[in-house]
Amino acid sequence: MSDTNFRAISEQQKPLFTGYNKTTTSVEVMKGVNLNGKTAVVTGGYSGIGLETAKLLYKAGATVIIPTRNIAATKDMFKEYSSRLEIEFMDLLAPGSVDSFSGKFLSSGRPLDLLINNAGIMACPLTRDARGFESQFATNHLGHFRLTTKLWEALKSANGARVLTLSSLGHRYSDIIYNDPNFETIPYDRWIAYGQSKTANVLFSVYLDAIGKELGIRSYSVHPGRIVETNLMKYLSQEELRRLGVLDNNSNIKDDGNLKNIEQGAATTLFCATSQLLSNIGGVYCENCDVSELLSENTEALKITQGVLPYAVDYNNAKKLLELSEKITGITFA
Repeated sequence: MSDTNFRAISEQQKPLFTGYNKTTTSVEVMKGVNLNGKTAVVTGGYSGIGLETAKLLYKAGATVIIPTRNIAATKDMFKEYSSRLEIEFMDLLAPGSVDSFSGKFLSSGRPLDLLINNAGIMACPLTRDARGFESQFATNHLGHFRLTTKLWEALKSANGARVLTLSSLGHRYSDIIYNDPNFETIPYDRWIAYGQSKTANVLFSVYLDAIGKELGIRSYSVHPGRIVETNLMKYLSQEELRRLGVLDNNSNIKDDGNLKNIEQGAATTLFCATSQLLSNIGGVYCENCDVSELLSENTEALKITQGVLPYAVDYNNAKKLLELSEKITGITFA
């Protein structure tokens, strides 16, 4: 790593030793947290760790808005909740629907205290959206890039907003493929594509925090942990899950001590959304309810379970990703 690149990496990317750990649950993190009067948008808030996140924010008093492609099913899921739980249509792969959702929120005049970019897909076969963009990059990064830019004024008006974007240990599979992010000329590899999208989630958080902190907006990327009970696994066969060490030879879940349940998986998101320990910290990758360790470039990253690689938290790379995202979407992030 060159001296220039090293200086581009925040000195805040180091553990705080918060006292939490990988077994900490969402309920433990939210104990005593009061979010009365706050407003949160949670993408993917209808399943998995997104659902747990939305429920705990709601229980703490926040108004929670869940964008979804399936209004009827999501409304049925939350039928026991009050009007503080709002459900609106949005599809991250459809720019027009992202604009409509954002426009409706902005027209309400409300500040946005929390934007939780939680929705995502993993290791799917090659598919493209209507624009020809590879679906993992388009869903996990470009859709949230568009949503965040459209809601930026509402985040500014909150005077203390936070933006959280769900990343993954999978960022280690690939840096951004700057010359061909949509696999138009190079062979498609679904794990490389997933890794690229997760690196994009981290770099986008780095950039957002750099431009947002003077406006009262702090940004974080989150690795929730290895969780079997989510829809992310739907594209993986049992053979692949055995190869990844998730299932044993009898197709039972094989817990090597590194798996988490849903409540543990949502804990880091909620920690980053609410903890006063992060009041003066941002642009960092977090896991296990703490800021992650910065790994060496020479680390055999796929053999360990914690930490973030330097290329994913480098501000120079974050600027390159921003320029790429603006170019291929036609959006200028003012």
